[in-house]
Amino acid sequence: MTSNIHNLTRSTDDVVIVGGGLAGLFCALKLSPRPVTLISAAPLGQGASSAWAQGGIAAAVAHGDSPEAHAADTIAVGGGIVDEAIALGIAREAGLRIHDLLAYGVPFDRDLEGRLAVGREAAHSARRIVHVRGDGAGAAIIAALSEAVRRTPSIRLIEGFVAEALLTEDGSVTGLQLREAGNLAATPVMIASRTIVLATGGIGHLYAVTTNPTEANGSGLAIAARAGALIADPEFVQFHPTAIMTGRDPAPLATEALRGEGATLINADGERFMAPLHPLAELAPRDIVARGVFAEIAAGRGAFLDARQALGARFADKFPTVHASCIAAGIDPATQAIPIAPAVHYHMGGIAVDTRGRSSIDGLWAGGEVSSTGMHGANRLASNSLLEAVVYAARIAEDIAGQAIPSPARLPQALATPRAGAPDASVVKRLRAMMSANVGVIRERDGLADAVRSFAALEHAATSIVVRNMATAALLVAASAWSRRESRGAHCRADHPAEVPALARRTMTSLAEAHDIADDLTEHSTPRIAQSMIA
Repeated sequence: MTSNIHNLTRSTDDVVIVGGGLAGLFCALKLSPRPVTLISAAPLGQGASSAWAQGGIAAAVAHGDSPEAHAADTIAVGGGIVDEAIALGIAREAGLRIHDLLAYGVPFDRDLEGRLAVGREAAHSARRIVHVRGDGAGAAIIAALSEAVRRTPSIRLIEGFVAEALLTEDGSVTGLQLREAGNLAATPVMIASRTIVLATGGIGHLYAVTTNPTEANGSGLAIAARAGALIADPEFVQFHPTAIMTGRDPAPLATEALRGEGATLINADGERFMAPLHPLAELAPRDIVARGVFAEIAAGRGAFLDARQALGARFADKFPTVHASCIAAGIDPATQAIPIAPAVHYHMGGIAVDTRGRSSIDGLWAGGEVSSTGMHGANRLASNSLLEAVVYAARIAEDIAGQAIPSPARLPQALATPRAGAPDASVVKRLRAMMSANVGVIRERDGLADAVRSFAALEHAATSIVVRNMATAALLVAASAWSRRESRGAHCRADHPAEVPALARRTMTSLAEAHDIADDLTEHSTPRIAQSMIA
């Protein structure tokens, strides 16, 4: 049921889950009948990136496929830093989680014989993506789980509130500071709980061009980092190569499954440009395709997704979501090529978690895009994100269910952060523009240094907690990107174009280290490299 914040007990023995996307909903359901308080910034079913996912869920459920093959594909794409044991473990749990979703009412597509229908997407060696009506998996999954959550009496739902700070004491989480999402000048509310799950989503809206909703602004990453949590791989940001360029923010997405069905990438002259760049051409890993699209646009030739031959009149029925976005922009994809550009789509980095979803702070778990498990490495394999979210949500629920919930601590007398007020739209616009220009598809030393200095100064000066959290998350990404002096996966440095074998390992960092980098860049002409990047 939905609860008003004023009826919320300020100290609770509930498990508190922050985030109404796939990871948060699935974890809450898996914890039933244990009492859970689920906090969602937007009305349930809205504001979650997982609801917008078009591709589907990767799972080796078809005859002839195997979890081992799925894990091998994941490892091959991940730039040499995938945790192989994690990738295999997740792939082996995929079938169980698909059956869970079916039990919650998700209407996955089936073939004529009643078996789960599977499609193929970039860099997968087999057809293993389960869909809902071609491109509607995310929306259908969130709708089914939202309904299940509302039917579950053990889940207390609080909508319209954002978590703006974590409360900690002696290295353990003790609660949250919340504020009404639609009224940022309102007095914050503090909730005491020693068992908190962050499932707040990614960082896409830190960038000027993104496929993510506005709620994906890095707040969960920021509040965990400020509380002292270890952060993993923040420099690795995946750009989806085929965002539809219609001037909308967020940008509509043209799913990877279109290329799996034979759609091609062409420039304004009608030339296919991916074939010379990679043996898999349009089905190459996303980082390679994104850079190919970026290069065509930078050269003035433009980039387009052409489904006229592959789909034609079947487009509307096969991919209704993409078709609707195109028609709304005045494009008929059955007869016209679709203008595209790379857009921030997914963050491989996040709060570092172990195999059970535990962070480095006692009592704090993290799941979904706000976390970093090691599955994706430097570049995510298509449709692995929803799979990782449900697998880790289930693991977190199992881990929490196996232990007693400690009594909550007493709430502090003072606010964790008193900053209030609506964010300055011009400041947010400048932050997003700098992320796209300096921490985008192609990066280089001077631009990254400017970004680090700018975000550190903004974090310090911000009068709005929203802007402060955005600056914190941006700083973490930029500082790690500055420190990784090589190109690997989705992290491409124009001044360091080659992979460095000695750096084939994950980044483990902290906000304190990002601040040290910013201080050095401000004070010294030759700043030091982060410890995590020293060979």
